[in-house]
Amino acid sequence: MPPEVSAHQPDRCPMDFSFNEEQLMIQDVARRIAQEKIAPTAAHFDQTGEFPSENIRILGENGLMGIEVPSEYGGAGMDPVSYVLAMIEIAEADCAHSTIVSVNNSLFCNGILKFGREDQKQKYVRAIAEGKAVGAFALTEPQSGSDATAMRCRAVKQADGSFVVNGKKSWITSGPVADYIVLFAMTDPDKGAKGITAFMIDTSKPGFHRGKTEPKMGIRASATCEIEFADYVVPAEEVLGKEGEGFKVAMSVLDAGRIGIASQAVGLAKAAYKAALAYVQERKSFGQPIGSFQMIQAKIADMKCRLDAAEILTLRAAWAKQESEKTGGRFSTEAAVAKLTASEAAMFITHAALQIHGGMGYSKEMPLERYFRDAKITEIYEGTSEIQRLVIARNETGLR
Repeated sequence: MPPEVSAHQPDRCPMDFSFNEEQLMIQDVARRIAQEKIAPTAAHFDQTGEFPSENIRILGENGLMGIEVPSEYGGAGMDPVSYVLAMIEIAEADCAHSTIVSVNNSLFCNGILKFGREDQKQKYVRAIAEGKAVGAFALTEPQSGSDATAMRCRAVKQADGSFVVNGKKSWITSGPVADYIVLFAMTDPDKGAKGITAFMIDTSKPGFHRGKTEPKMGIRASATCEIEFADYVVPAEEVLGKEGEGFKVAMSVLDAGRIGIASQAVGLAKAAYKAALAYVQERKSFGQPIGSFQMIQAKIADMKCRLDAAEILTLRAAWAKQESEKTGGRFSTEAAVAKLTASEAAMFITHAALQIHGGMGYSKEMPLERYFRDAKITEIYEGTSEIQRLVIARNETGLR
């Protein structure tokens, strides 16, 4: 029996590469804030590791913490393409800020909008979209990363319908400052993936504890920590979606999250490429700009090709997500292709840009070394490059 036809076949891709007025408007707002507020402070936050609370508040006030969130829940009410355009601008100024924006938009708000009840949307989505609170997404554990079904965090159902949660989660982006968290815990270990349930967590309640902030190599202004639950009680009404459907929630949300990380990688790669392009035109060696040397020209050409491919594939994924919202289809292949291509392009381009700058690129006096450190994480979170390849190949072949 032939495998199911992939969702990204050519007849699925009549993309329009022009942007409408609203998309250009949100891109302009994001660019203005990124250049006026984020870029001038990026080096400081990278050095100190402080969470950029004021900048995040400004982004929220301008609709950038809930770009796809409908206006009735405090968001900008825009589409997935608008989200990509805004994310690219923010990431070009600083990757860490874009990580915070991505988690709030893609992993937190997106899941609640898709699976939550009306009261959950009003309570949790509005606060995040308006920049009045910070959200987080807790799936990874010390013993389970790519294999989410191996999680040990347990939520035991009580007679009154509530759940008592015990266990740890690790590498939680915005964990040190999050007000609300989408948590995934095992409610029926015997059922494997079908025994996972998603919950809404209020971090101000008893039983929730934060561990130390992780001393990361890059995206240092995006606070990350381990969190622990010790007899934390979750009321029955705080189940997100249905009991036992947590894995479904997580996988759906990660598809959207991968578009966010692809956008982040594109913005970061664009910053490194622009820096390299300017440098090869200004820097002289042997009496001429180094950009006139063929080996440098080859690097520039390769960087440009990878950057354009990453950007176009990311926009295609956003378009596919937009179409899926009308048809109920999936966009997992497009999201995985975009995330894989863009993250590896970011790593390649930042490496090439640093090499072009030579010793100056290695110095903290220039942002190239920060770009290089930040790029690596795009190949790891929201599913490693290896996982993206598995997703793509399995969707294409229909084989597991």
